[in-house]
Amino acid sequence: MATKITPRRSKQPVKKDTTSFMSKLSRFLFKILLWFIGLSIFFVVLFKFLPVPFTPLMVIRAIENKAAGKEVYFSHDWEPLENISVNLQKAVIASEDGTFLKHNGFDFTAMQKAYKSNERGRKIKGGSTISQQTAKNVFLWQGRSYLRKGLEAYFTVLIETIWGKKRIMEVYLNSIEMGDGVYGAQAAAEHWYRKEAANLTPQQAAGIAAILPNPRKYKATSSSSYINNRKSKIVRIMRHVGKLEY
Repeated sequence: MATKITPRRSKQPVKKDTTSFMSKLSRFLFKILLWFIGLSIFFVVLFKFLPVPFTPLMVIRAIENKAAGKEVYFSHDWEPLENISVNLQKAVIASEDGTFLKHNGFDFTAMQKAYKSNERGRKIKGGSTISQQTAKNVFLWQGRSYLRKGLEAYFTVLIETIWGKKRIMEVYLNSIEMGDGVYGAQAAAEHWYRKEAANLTPQQAAGIAAILPNPRKYKATSSSSYINNRKSKIVRIMRHVGKLEY
């Protein structure tokens, strides 16, 4: 009796399934990217006109204090740039970003110097500009990673393009940490000197600017010799800043 031979069915290739999955994943990631770009531009445009109510750092500090059983102290009073002393504006330029009014968001010379110095194992302040610091403080988290630095560069380009220098300085001076639980120029002026931000003297403005590397560690008043030396240096540099033309 003849034996019927049934041909063996070959397995279907999985290439189509893999291609379909990769195609769906690509479309999904593309949609996420579009949403991110759209929302980021929306909030940058929004904060060009409205005060920034809080920053990620403010939330993080509150959580840290709560977890440590400390009092959750929070002081943040928004003031337009016209109500913030020119002395403080000059002081942060003198201490943080001497080319603020000239660069397009990035000081590549300072970044290169910081990189070379870090390679030699020295501890210096980073090469971040006021624009970069503002982008990080308002839209991102603290810490060091390539992802955060990449997003910081992206938001820096956005605020330089949409906000301009005057708005960047206004947001910066209203948002940065200037003491433990103290955010912005008005809160700092009241906390350290019991006065309005508009009335800060050059020496007082230098005192606030001098503690910005670590405002929870250093004090603007009754300062250490290190901070006093920084104050004197900042005051000297302030004399050469000239008129601020945003």
